[in-house]
Amino acid sequence: MNEKIWLSSPHMGESERKYVTAAFDTNWIAPLGPNVDGFEKDLELYTGASHVAALSSGTGALHLALILAGVEAGDEIICQSMTFSASANPIAYLGAIPVFIDSEMDTWNMDPVLLEQAIQERIAKGKKPKAIIPVHLYGMPAKMEEILTIANKYDIAVIEDAAEALGSTYNDQSCGTFGTFGILSFNGNKIITTSGGGALVGSDKAAMEKARFLATQARDPAPHYEHSQIGYNYRMSNVCAGIGRGQMEVLDERVRQRRANYRHYEEQLALLPGVQFVDEKAGAFSNRWLSTVLIDPVKSGGISRETVRLALEKQNIESRPLWKPMHMQPVFSGAPAYVNGVSAKLFEDGLCLPSGSNLTPQQLHATTAIVKALWA
Repeated sequence: MNEKIWLSSPHMGESERKYVTAAFDTNWIAPLGPNVDGFEKDLELYTGASHVAALSSGTGALHLALILAGVEAGDEIICQSMTFSASANPIAYLGAIPVFIDSEMDTWNMDPVLLEQAIQERIAKGKKPKAIIPVHLYGMPAKMEEILTIANKYDIAVIEDAAEALGSTYNDQSCGTFGTFGILSFNGNKIITTSGGGALVGSDKAAMEKARFLATQARDPAPHYEHSQIGYNYRMSNVCAGIGRGQMEVLDERVRQRRANYRHYEEQLALLPGVQFVDEKAGAFSNRWLSTVLIDPVKSGGISRETVRLALEKQNIESRPLWKPMHMQPVFSGAPAYVNGVSAKLFEDGLCLPSGSNLTPQQLHATTAIVKALWA
């Protein structure tokens, strides 16, 4: 059996151990501490964000953002359908109702035309949405200018899911800093990792202080444990933040490496019949967290994304279909959805290829050779 080639595995640099060792040497093992403070400052400097709160997961960050946006049971929240379930699950945590919006083909992200249609129809039904959750899918910036124009027109908060998009920019502004709140993820497969972890991004100081309060079990200022609100155990540990500080030192390099992977695939595969890649449109800079491809079996002579996935799997190479849209998931089968067929087609034809920043040239060439052989 060939050595496993992973889809997107963690990639450590040289400095993570230094920060983690410092946590051990100073006995800062519990949540919070100097590494957490330093990691938050690093993220603020990198993204240009006013405030960043380091948390235990991106899902927790989105949950807190919805709470801070005033979301309550029965409220409707507009959410991109083409995404991982963590974009939608926190809506359900609060007893709110997701309203799913399909994608456009330029970026594979939330379709602004369907977004405005949905808002108008929900308002007509007496259910003005409380928030909009666009996603920067696989690191590709969504059409934020159009989405924000619509959100501002109807005075609806935007909670930007940039879990996959640290290092991506739109019109030279960091993804995650456009909305009322933004969320980041540092899960093990992301462009940088803290093992598990995430962050909430925001410009309102008072709201971000409230987020930190809620994330530490909502403990009121008192010599004893006093609680007047429900809180959550969502803060990042000082050890995990140490990993993050070391990872921040190599983030730009990781973006370059991921983008180089994408260029390799595009150069090697784009001319194959039925193969299509998603380009960066004007103003967009993608971190290319995952290199993705569409394979149309009608144009490829019957070769599908599943043909490619299975051929790679046979050689111990991990690949994965694109996200199955949320409006097609059994758990959200009763939710309102505004669809145009784009995300369903993306799921049918789309594949994520090995994309780790630690891939060797030999591994990249082995992957493309197996794919190209299917067309030979």
